[in-house]
Amino acid sequence: MKFLDHLEEWLIASLMGAATVITFLAVLHRYLSGFAIPGLQDALLKMNTSWAQELTIYMFVWMAKFGAAYGVRTGIHVGVDVLINRLNERKRKVFVVFGLLAGALFTGTIGTLGAGFVWEMSHTDQTSADMEVPMWIVYLAVPLGSYLMCFRFLQVCWTFVQTGELPKHDVAHVEGLEDEVQA
Repeated sequence: MKFLDHLEEWLIASLMGAATVITFLAVLHRYLSGFAIPGLQDALLKMNTSWAQELTIYMFVWMAKFGAAYGVRTGIHVGVDVLINRLNERKRKVFVVFGLLAGALFTGTIGTLGAGFVWEMSHTDQTSADMEVPMWIVYLAVPLGSYLMCFRFLQVCWTFVQTGELPKHDVAHVEGLEDEVQA
């Protein structure tokens, strides 16, 4: 499980970092193209960065899908649990398990519908406007992210049934910091 956790975190961080760098370079290109500096302006105007916005949008879609799964695993999604917390322990557990299983069912359904859509898209010649990437690759984020989120709902549900604990996000906690302090 640690491998999947780290892969998920690495993918989200890499996409976020790459999207930031690409956006920065595209803005810098646009800004510097306005200066009448001989040689530089000519070189910049020959560069085509129209793909940068499209790629950044696709990267954010992938980040959102995998980030949602990360949110389920770490407990950072916003939830309204005022009524649930007023119930007795037994009823509270029933509602929490129901909510987690409903989330798993929903994301599993979206993943299955998304997989069917991607399958159909893979049999077409549709490509993205600027990068000309097959669109089924872009849409692959939907089934992959949804199935991962479904898995995370089931994982959290299993842990909750076993221990009675839900993941809680501590905003003051820094991952890996206690390892450095103890070393």
